[in-house]
Amino acid sequence: MRARPLVLAYPSLLASFTALLLSCTTSRESTSDAGARDAGDATAQNDAGLDATEEPPPVPDAESDGNLPHACNTAGSMQFTSSGIVMMGGGAPPDSLSFLHLPVGFCAHLYGNVGNPRQLRIAPGGELFVASPTTTTTGGGPNGQAAIIVMPDDNNDGTADDQTTFLTNLPSTQGLMFAPGYFYYQDGTRVMRMPYAPHQRFVTAAGEPVVDITIYQDSLHWPKTFDTADDGTIYVGNGGDQGEACQQPPPFHGGILKIDGSEGGSPVAQGFRNPIAVRCSHGHNLCFALELALDYSTPSGGREKMVPIRQGDDWGFPCCATTNTPYSGVSPVPDCSGVATDEVSWVIGDTPFGLAFEPGNWPAPWKGAAFVATHGAASTWHGARLSAISLDPTTGLPVPGNDLNSTETDNGGMSDFATGWDDGTFAHGRPAALEFSPDGRLFLSNDRTGDIIWIAPMDM
Repeated sequence: MRARPLVLAYPSLLASFTALLLSCTTSRESTSDAGARDAGDATAQNDAGLDATEEPPPVPDAESDGNLPHACNTAGSMQFTSSGIVMMGGGAPPDSLSFLHLPVGFCAHLYGNVGNPRQLRIAPGGELFVASPTTTTTGGGPNGQAAIIVMPDDNNDGTADDQTTFLTNLPSTQGLMFAPGYFYYQDGTRVMRMPYAPHQRFVTAAGEPVVDITIYQDSLHWPKTFDTADDGTIYVGNGGDQGEACQQPPPFHGGILKIDGSEGGSPVAQGFRNPIAVRCSHGHNLCFALELALDYSTPSGGREKMVPIRQGDDWGFPCCATTNTPYSGVSPVPDCSGVATDEVSWVIGDTPFGLAFEPGNWPAPWKGAAFVATHGAASTWHGARLSAISLDPTTGLPVPGNDLNSTETDNGGMSDFATGWDDGTFAHGRPAALEFSPDGRLFLSNDRTGDIIWIAPMDM
């Protein structure tokens, strides 16, 4: 049984919900999953997202730095107190928050809504950038915009003032990143970049290619998420194929590459089926990947994983579930002794989707933790939640923990932080992308409903 933090029951405040109709037979990885959209109506534009005859609109006069002091006192914040739920400004929680369970001492607030928000990043000026793809992908959500959207909060009320299309005609976009002087984004197999200055909300120059990740391309596991390590290395994830046959030695299909000026990038670690998220923590020059492992492989030791990115590691797919554990039915039986050992893992179907690192503003035991949004199982959404993974302050590595044994009450370094999505109603969507803002708020997207909320401690 998963360990859960102290939460509050508040049935009297729950609003009525109309359950979302889902097909219970849809596989998490099925190409029939919602999220496929016709991108043919996108306006023909150049790589900068500008019509060749248009001038970019001016930047608004009023600009904030994205910081929101005492965020939980903002009107619309739902506070979890020892006495119960308190809505700042009065009234009942909105549907987007009313199901949520958080530890006492935290609050949540609705920020805005964007169709299929699959990646979040905070710009240097504090604006929230959102990747909204339309190409079919794992667990895809509806109403994508084939665009990258910018959502500022200039009046500091905790809610997006509006949303502006920053780049369009990008049906297969997910990877986003800001680096000094540049904005990086994904366009299919390509990683692109363009000059970027703080508070820039409109494109001023065309994007230029950085690398084209063509070493292997799966039609469903196409997202190329990426991030920068402390030493400046950019790591990029590349998906493999559910139906791959075991080969030894294996070819490089699903794995992690680095951008080093070589054509297509250089392989770093392999043996991944779908490294859906790549994020770097700061202070120890460490980066991590979330791996969605072989579907239906629980009986033979399969598990979803959060793993460090290290040169030369092999994480086993499609031959091995983990160290010394071959997938059943593989013939001849592969040698799995050289497969790297995972220390943070979830049951198949929990589907870890989004990853972010708390920068040190939150109270214990959440201070400095890695937060993971698990998307939940396809037909039930069971397991959809936010997990917190404790990090060793000396090494920066995760404290080992997992939820593989349902009878365990101690999951090691893993604990539940936010729950409520998987109550069996299909009414609340599924948590997807995560991002911490400089002021300490944790932004969380929901790719099924499109809602974007933030969570913060009340004493921050």
